[in-house]
Amino acid sequence: MIERTESAERTGDRAPAGGAEQGGRRERKKAATRRKIADTALRLFLERGYDEVGIRDVAAEADVAVTTLFSHFASKEALVFEQDQGFEHGLTRAVADRAPDEPLIPALREEVHALVRHCTAPEAAPVRSLIDASPTLREYEESMRLRHAESLASAIAADLGVPETSTACRTIARFVIDAYALAREAADPEAAVDEVFRMIEAAWAVGRPGAREE
Repeated sequence: MIERTESAERTGDRAPAGGAEQGGRRERKKAATRRKIADTALRLFLERGYDEVGIRDVAAEADVAVTTLFSHFASKEALVFEQDQGFEHGLTRAVADRAPDEPLIPALREEVHALVRHCTAPEAAPVRSLIDASPTLREYEESMRLRHAESLASAIAADLGVPETSTACRTIARFVIDAYALAREAADPEAAVDEVFRMIEAAWAVGRPGAREE
């Protein structure tokens, strides 16, 4: 669903002394290695073309072992979508972490707005072109969208206290994920998000399980 556009911002407070500090250093080192691999891969893909670059090329250029690369990324395709997991978590947190009196659909609309702004920024254009030119990457992106939808459906079902198999939850989750793709292709992405979500809100008002007052 979400392509990678740039290195993640480096964050993190200083950990307490002792084991926690050592653990913090290890996590920061792992994160730095992951960023280095992803940055290197994206640069090579954009310079040479996705199909012209192999895993060993990326590992050699990033000065890491192939096994190290695979400890951070499960596949070559995942290198292009380095922020995938973070965006998936953002969608589920938009459900789980909202205030008790905050309606579900507006919370998801704001999260999708943020995703669309990220992926329609000027610096995202080369990566989008890379994905569009590769059937392999387009297929991988579609599989991500389905996974994101299932994760979001589970989060909505848990929030409402209904089974994960709830058709209403799975349907709305698919609509939310599709809103991103539709808006990204629109002339006015922000307006498109709002338009799609007006329809999602109307559908949810009719079909949602009534376990939580909104």
